[in-house]
Amino acid sequence: MSSRPTKHAQRYLVLVLLLLLGSGFLATSLVSYYASLNSIRSSIVETELPLTSDNVYSEIQKDLVRPILISSMMSRDTFVRDWVIDGEQDVAQMTRYLREVQEHYGAFTSFFVSDKSHLYYQAKGVLKSVRESEPRDVWYFRVRDMQEPYEINVDVDMANQDSLTFFINYKVFDYAGRFIGATGVGLTVDAVVKLIDDYQQRYDRSVYFVDTHGKIVLTGATGGPLGARVGQSLSEVQGLEELQAKLPQPQSGNFNYQEHGRSHFLNVRFIPELDWYLFVDKHEGGALAGIRQTLYLNLLICFVVTALVLTLVNLVLRRYQARIEALATTDSLTGLPNRRGFDLLANQALQEAQRERKPLAMLMIDLDNFKALNDTYGHLGGDEVLHGFALNLQGCLRQSDIICRWGGEEFIVLLKDTGSATAQQLAEKIRSQGEQGRYPFAGVNLQVNTSIGLTELHPGDSLHSLIARADRGLYRAKQSGRNRVCVEPAGATG
Repeated sequence: MSSRPTKHAQRYLVLVLLLLLGSGFLATSLVSYYASLNSIRSSIVETELPLTSDNVYSEIQKDLVRPILISSMMSRDTFVRDWVIDGEQDVAQMTRYLREVQEHYGAFTSFFVSDKSHLYYQAKGVLKSVRESEPRDVWYFRVRDMQEPYEINVDVDMANQDSLTFFINYKVFDYAGRFIGATGVGLTVDAVVKLIDDYQQRYDRSVYFVDTHGKIVLTGATGGPLGARVGQSLSEVQGLEELQAKLPQPQSGNFNYQEHGRSHFLNVRFIPELDWYLFVDKHEGGALAGIRQTLYLNLLICFVVTALVLTLVNLVLRRYQARIEALATTDSLTGLPNRRGFDLLANQALQEAQRERKPLAMLMIDLDNFKALNDTYGHLGGDEVLHGFALNLQGCLRQSDIICRWGGEEFIVLLKDTGSATAQQLAEKIRSQGEQGRYPFAGVNLQVNTSIGLTELHPGDSLHSLIARADRGLYRAKQSGRNRVCVEPAGATG
């Protein structure tokens, strides 16, 4: 029977196991991954970002809104209004007031500009006189003419060597509601940017501010989303184009957007004190890195386990197949090759002898009167004799010689690299040892003689013709009285 169907079945079984194990492990890993993914996304949108926004807003109230409250307080201070109404007579009083505000509240700068005298007062004294024609003074006249009570703008501070400053400019009115000037405090832009950088580092989020017109007004040192800078519109940032239309309501809430195939989660909060929106942006890549690593680790473990299981299964199948093949080609009683096993070995030996032009001899051996022995002592006795004779026969031969239990009480021996004369001597030795051999069974030493037919390989021989000739030699040995060796030459006929 060919082993090809068995090998095909083995490969099919291994393939099915691979598909089942691989599919099971992959499905389990992916289900776990997507469940964790949805859980993390839900946590980011519903918990993390709103909580971060709350925390940042609390910080803003302390760090950014506080200067607005200070400016508001200054604009309503009776000292400021009374001092202006009384004619701004003692400059030292105003400068001392501004210095105390600056020192007490920790502001970078503090100021007051009188609409009557157009003098710019700051903690060190009178800085200058503002003029409508002076580009650096445009801010004051803008504040004077605007409807809102205050503005936040970024400008250079002439009182501090033109440091870029975050100003809160607040209108001042007298008791009759007439505009009499502008006051306020300032923080350095670097300090505000540092605050944002601290937020981002602390909360591992991108934090930036957008006005109601959709322009980015404040970012960290590295910029806003995708490196966007102050002054850019949201419409210029990939993924945020549609969000700009929703801002003037004002509207807060959770949003998400895509940039270059990557997901972002966004919490937007309107801050009425600043008239700005606080954007807290979280890239899902960082949040999902851990579960992705877990997925890759799970897949690696699945691969290793699958490979190990398949290797073990393949090893077991090969051993089982080898055992099946051995059983199919081996005689279970004597341990010698059976006919099928002999055909495989003999054909190879025959081809080698013909290719290398080396002699090859064959012995066909039969145990004489074995049927009578079986009838007398039963099959167990016969089996004991067959087993013992096979062991003795192996002891007479070389390891390279091929021995086979041909069937019943018949054996075949194929002698490699052996001519007729040597083969005949060996056959006589086998016959003699068989005659002298004793096989104990049930308290009796059993004994059998052997008849042997011998022939030598000749050009043009096939395994079939060689066996047929050896069989004729055995037949002649039987006919001649048994317990002898008969040589069957090539070309002889029965």
